Amino acid sequence: MAFCDVHWFSATLRKQVATYVILPDEGSPPFPCFYLLHGLSDDHTIWHRRTRIEWYVRGLPLMVVMPDGFRSFYTNHDQGPAYGDYISLDLPAFVERNFPAIPGREGRCIGGLSMGGYGALRTALAHPDRYVSATSHSGAVLFGHKTYRRDTFDVREMQTIFGDQPRGSAHDVVALGRRAKASGQIPALRFDCGTEDFLIEDNRALHRKLTRAGVPHEYEEFPGQHSWDFWDLHVQQALRFHGRALGIKAGG
Repeated sequence: MAFCDVHWFSATLRKQVATYVILPDEGSPPFPCFYLLHGLSDDHTIWHRRTRIEWYVRGLPLMVVMPDGFRSFYTNHDQGPAYGDYISLDLPAFVERNFPAIPGREGRCIGGLSMGGYGALRTALAHPDRYVSATSHSGAVLFGHKTYRRDTFDVREMQTIFGDQPRGSAHDVVALGRRAKASGQIPALRFDCGTEDFLIEDNRALHRKLTRAGVPHEYEEFPGQHSWDFWDLHVQQALRFHGRALGIKAGG
């Protein structure tokens, strides 16, 4: 198994960015890619530093790509950079040009935690023709669905990202789920959350909304908080889920 710390230029952001890549030592290239997104306060190093992700993918013909998402929520900002295009366009193009990756939808899955959980669902549902599956752990899944008011935490930052009325927009996971269903092409979706997590009610609400909209998905709750103990444990289930979607045997 090989590990790469890659620095490259994003044409969308017009700046250098950093990405960790885990390359498999099993199977024959080209390989499918699991794009794994971090949360609000972290960077591209955190999954590798705080979990056993490299151990969990041992023996799998699967690349793991961990980009720096900044504080972007992995969406095109209402007043700022197009971080969504950086993740969904620039990043796969760079990976598929420079690594032995399967190009296109059948070689791509995406997941993340907290901000990255929202980002994974948003990215896959905004581009159902680009990702075969998406997972979220403890996701900030309704941040692009809410209206932010003056008494909201970090309201100015949220309004800069999502705008004043994000509901129904390209930030809104619920609206994007409906659109993906109408398109006839929807990624396999799975999300989970800890019962003691401060985002549990948002995840329950998303489950209800997607169920009412007839958007197929898996949702589970487990004991746990917004913590690395929870994410290290449940990323193993995400790997198995993506493995089924990709047609590979994923352990963990």
